[in-house]
Amino acid sequence: MQRYFVPAAQLEDKSVALVGDDARHVAAVMRSKPGDCFIACDGNGRDVLAKIVSVDKEKVHAEIVEELTSNAEMSWKVTVAQSLPKGDKLEIVIQKGTEAGAIAFQPFLSQRTVVQYDDRKEAKRIERWRKIAKEAAEQSHRSVVPDIHAVRSWKALLQQFEQYDLVLFCYEEEGRSGNGLRDLLASFKTSELTAKATSAPRIMVVIGPEGGFTPQEAEAATASGAKWIGLGRRILRTETAALFALACLAYESGELGGI
Repeated sequence: MQRYFVPAAQLEDKSVALVGDDARHVAAVMRSKPGDCFIACDGNGRDVLAKIVSVDKEKVHAEIVEELTSNAEMSWKVTVAQSLPKGDKLEIVIQKGTEAGAIAFQPFLSQRTVVQYDDRKEAKRIERWRKIAKEAAEQSHRSVVPDIHAVRSWKALLQQFEQYDLVLFCYEEEGRSGNGLRDLLASFKTSELTAKATSAPRIMVVIGPEGGFTPQEAEAATASGAKWIGLGRRILRTETAALFALACLAYESGELGGI
């Protein structure tokens, strides 16, 4: 069933309204009629089943039939911090990372970032990234649209580390030495912090650009509280690394069973 994320103001106690692109999608693409149903989400965990009362290309009115319970979110709140890659690779990371369960994306600049960053174009790019995240969240039937944060400097990113229960710094040198993710997460899951946590652990995964991180950046990351990890013995493309890490975290968090 088609799913739409709507602002909380449009999702009331007994009714919901779709406007703009969502209304046009219902009318022109789905060709829905009164009596048809869709799922509406406020992006903060409230999902409802709604039945269309009236429909046109500008606005769709629907009545709420049922409050739904969703279990589509990962039990760990994972933020992907991605050094800006070339081309449209960040769009791929956001789209596929949303499907894989990331709760937020934090683009940043590092020493080997190749992209010539232009802050005058940032608002337009962030708007596009947020649209990609919204559409991917709808497609994958999530209850939350991931946050897309403004691009930060390397120094500003390091200052964010203290906000997380665990920061995983993906460093290819650790992969070569065999120091991977599994043992670190096993320790994390049994730690006093995790065992007594009343809310989902907040984890950040830090991914470097096409050329990887410099040794100086790796040292600065660990000095700021991050844990070095490898993602296996092979060298992954920057747009692959985040998705690989998210899959590992989904497995270790128990999403695929076994815990």
